[in-house]
Amino acid sequence: MPIPEMAKIWMDGELVDWHDAKIHILTPTLHYGWGVFEGIRAYATDRGPAVFQHRAHMERLHRSARILQMEVPYSVDELMDATRELIRVNGPESCYIRPLVYLGYGEMGLNPLPSRVKVSIAVWPWGTYLGEEGLLNGVKAKTSSWVRIGANMIPTGAKASGVYINSSLAKVEALKAGYDEAILLNEHGHVAEGSGENVFIVSDGVLLTPPLSEGVLQGITRDTVIEFARDLDIPFTESTLLRQDLYLADEAFYTGTAAEVVPIRSCDDREIGAPGPVTKQLQDLFFSVVKGKEPKYDHMLDYVGG
Repeated sequence: MPIPEMAKIWMDGELVDWHDAKIHILTPTLHYGWGVFEGIRAYATDRGPAVFQHRAHMERLHRSARILQMEVPYSVDELMDATRELIRVNGPESCYIRPLVYLGYGEMGLNPLPSRVKVSIAVWPWGTYLGEEGLLNGVKAKTSSWVRIGANMIPTGAKASGVYINSSLAKVEALKAGYDEAILLNEHGHVAEGSGENVFIVSDGVLLTPPLSEGVLQGITRDTVIEFARDLDIPFTESTLLRQDLYLADEAFYTGTAAEVVPIRSCDDREIGAPGPVTKQLQDLFFSVVKGKEPKYDHMLDYVGG
């Protein structure tokens, strides 16, 4: 689905016309995948657009860059200010936000250190990533033949551009086989994550998700759902999961900024079933929070209008 065009994109401190937001073909990031990014959402609320977990995302962007030895030339606060300004200028009530830290034109080769670090932010309206039907009734998942990269291959704690070829291969394989989304196992055969989401299951009333040591990206939505579960007194633990644990789960769901909170109704043609009570409780609270309906969690929202 084509990206809806907006008026402006923020690039290194300037608002640039959408069609003028260009980089050179010899930019090293394009050739070697050396960059980091974030996916963030702003939601429509009664007080106007609000960016969900804005600071947490921009802090993770900085952490990802640090892992790759890229010095971001803008502070977290400056990037947050730029995002709010960009949303105000473009005017969407809700939108997806894509900050990107990349290497500028002027150097080439596998050594990125001499290259100048540059930053862009784009926003555009973007609906439900895995579809409204999936959001309501769950998606079909397929365990991928592609293994999730190990932490000593590429740092899994960085949301790095080049890492996502691993995810894209898994996503394409799942779609071509007639499924909605993938599940990646790590090199030990343990459940890691989806192509762009963290994975949770419910078993005997306990909410489970793989620990970060399994090669899992520390998802912002993952952390949010864990906070919700604890506040709701839902028993929770991080636990190593095998693919058979997905088959035998009472409930399962994905979390992610793009996907939000999406039930998994089957895995590898093993039926898990309709969204269960724990999934629905967490999903309902999530959407109530992002729409500004839960004063207790208002600290998670950064209102664009102040």
